Amino acid sequence: MFRRIRNRFLRYFAIFIYFVIIFFCCIELNFLWLSGYSPDMQDIKNPVMSVGSEVYTADGKLIGQYYKENRSPVELKNISPNLINALISTEDVRFYKHNGVDFYSFFTSMLSTAKGERRGGSTITQQLAKNLFETRKRKSQGFIKHIPVIRTIVYKCKEWLTAFKIEHVYNKEQILTLYLNTVPFGNNSFGIKTASLKYFNKTPDKVTPAEAALLIGMLKATSSYNPIKNPDRALERRNTVLSQMQKYGYLTKVGYDTSFKSPIKLNLSYVEEDSHGDSYLRRAVEKWLDKWCKENGYNLYEDGLKIYTTIDSHLQQYAEEAVAEKMKMLQKRFNNLWGNKNPWRDSKGVEIKDFILKNEQRLPIFSLLEKKYKGDTVQIQQYFKQKKRMTVFTWNGEKDTTFSTIDSIKYYAHILNTGMMTLEPSTGKIKVWIGGIDHRFFNYDHVNQARRQAGSTFKPFAYLTALDNGFTPCDKFTDKPVTIKYKDNGKDEVWQPNNADFNFSYREMSLRWAMGKSVNSITAQLTEKVGWDKIVEYAHKCGIESPLKSVPSVSLGSNDVSVFEMVRAYSTFLNKGQKLDPILVTRIEDQDGSVLKEFTLKQEQVISPETAWLMLYMFRGGMEEPGGTSQALWEYPGLWKKDNQIGGKTGTSSDYVDGWYMGITKDLVTGIWVGADDRSVHFTTSETGEGSHTALPIFGRFMEKVYADPKSGYTYGSFPKPWVKITKEYNCPSPRIVTDTATVDSTSNPIDTTHVLPTPAAPTTTPENPEGTPPANK
Repeated sequence: MFRRIRNRFLRYFAIFIYFVIIFFCCIELNFLWLSGYSPDMQDIKNPVMSVGSEVYTADGKLIGQYYKENRSPVELKNISPNLINALISTEDVRFYKHNGVDFYSFFTSMLSTAKGERRGGSTITQQLAKNLFETRKRKSQGFIKHIPVIRTIVYKCKEWLTAFKIEHVYNKEQILTLYLNTVPFGNNSFGIKTASLKYFNKTPDKVTPAEAALLIGMLKATSSYNPIKNPDRALERRNTVLSQMQKYGYLTKVGYDTSFKSPIKLNLSYVEEDSHGDSYLRRAVEKWLDKWCKENGYNLYEDGLKIYTTIDSHLQQYAEEAVAEKMKMLQKRFNNLWGNKNPWRDSKGVEIKDFILKNEQRLPIFSLLEKKYKGDTVQIQQYFKQKKRMTVFTWNGEKDTTFSTIDSIKYYAHILNTGMMTLEPSTGKIKVWIGGIDHRFFNYDHVNQARRQAGSTFKPFAYLTALDNGFTPCDKFTDKPVTIKYKDNGKDEVWQPNNADFNFSYREMSLRWAMGKSVNSITAQLTEKVGWDKIVEYAHKCGIESPLKSVPSVSLGSNDVSVFEMVRAYSTFLNKGQKLDPILVTRIEDQDGSVLKEFTLKQEQVISPETAWLMLYMFRGGMEEPGGTSQALWEYPGLWKKDNQIGGKTGTSSDYVDGWYMGITKDLVTGIWVGADDRSVHFTTSETGEGSHTALPIFGRFMEKVYADPKSGYTYGSFPKPWVKITKEYNCPSPRIVTDTATVDSTSNPIDTTHVLPTPAAPTTTPENPEGTPPANK
């Protein structure tokens, strides 16, 4: 074919052109999978940019983002001409004169490189091809990636082909818009809007020539010319860009001089680490949406969704403030209690000798060290004893220190943590979610990940079972020793529970009084009457999903449950006996604001409205009955205005390991757990470690703040009146008692000395009965 061309030079040139065409066709078709994937025209017409999703509170406050590339697209009309001018004058001065590939610039850059002056020849369109369509990423590579020089040639040719396609589909203005929305600016900022907000707290239409030059100058090397890390080099690069802008007529001499002399003025206030970084709430939302995203083909990190949660920013703030205030005090109390002694102890108070070793073995690096040192424990321990610089959590802010791994284990073992959740049962909306004291240092979420012994907060399920199966709040039992024989996995067992104070009063008490005072012996008798299997059934019916071992001690909270489950289950009582599935997200929108999904409340009637109302009346006993375990709330005067009513239940597991409080108002249910992450670390006395002294104060302070804010939407008031006719007797006022010592709950041990006074003939307002005796059988 080529022999017909008699001129030798023309023949060689034709052969060259022929093979160039074949070469480009092979690249485009990915012949034998050598060159890898190239974007086709459909890809060019419908480019996919990875855009982070945003999470908002119910009142529109941004509380988190999900992104692999922190990007927020913007239109060209909202981009300052200063940015366009800086970009063209620096990156591609012949932008408006070529069709995607500037061969003149390419060949001159090769000559410059040959002379020892490195100068890029890529056009803006080629850079867009590389950034947006990832022409050099692994999925775009073929076998040729293993051949160094050929690999570079193929990559460059692929960029040329893609650039020609881009210029065929888009005009110059659209190409600039795509480019500025995709280019990286360092610090995980992708796109000009994110970058201008991050560095200057300005939208892209308001940046000055100097600021535009700084941003565009970073494109050459985002790390080297980062104004935060390398301000001097960034300034030098900025001034180079300014000189280019003046050279090509985009900046006057006066404008250049003014901009050149101005210092770099960053404004980093826009991006708050807590708003955009990781958090308990952000993680909870991600987990809550995981199933929906998988079923509907969405990716939180790439699809630019707007997620609106049920969280109330004001209540969340008040809860965080209450947690910080009370946990700081608790930590000080804990440190004073143990002093220089190690707090990791067994049930007999003996220090656990291998505590540090077991914690070392739980570390991911331990198995690597075993392999590296071939099981040599001496060398492994030397590694763990090496001192290194680190930042640790304190209640006075982060602290830089020098710790070994062993020092770190010991230090963090002393730290108390918490989990708190507030739910509005009427709507099923979660209003507060606090997974711990600081997500940066403690990733484990104590609302829905952690499961701990519920202690006496589980007792209400025994009383619920009784009320729903023939008993009334006025039925009486005697506080006396109890022995229950049962079988556990075929083995004969005997259970003899003690009261919290290790004493029995032999006093006859109503069920309401017994639950309000948290009397173990009566709860055990009730458990035997109704059956522990039945109690487990009712707990599951109300929303406890954790496995519960069906043994007599189940009613005293021997099983592990989560704060989330307990709040959900308690909400059944305020929700007229309907179990609900708590809602954390109300609505999801796409980038254009179109609603993709709205989540609605799902609920199921699991107990009768009468039983639910009677349980609320029982919960008030914690405040109104003699010796009620919630009465520490009297220390919070901000709670007791306008005849306000609060119900609740304290709980403490054995050895004061876990402290709980479940609080109920007319609108909200709040659950709080307090303790150390390692169960062998705990308080030692009822005065320091029971739920009424650890978790309850957080609830009290939180609700004070809520009630003090008229804008919170939550006001003082009494519990709801009966939703249906109450057929069971519940008006049985307990004897008024003068208590000589502090009230205790299920695991403390001071001696209680009381004197019974005659029951008043008429309703009386006292600390034990602040509302007076209610009328019977409403």
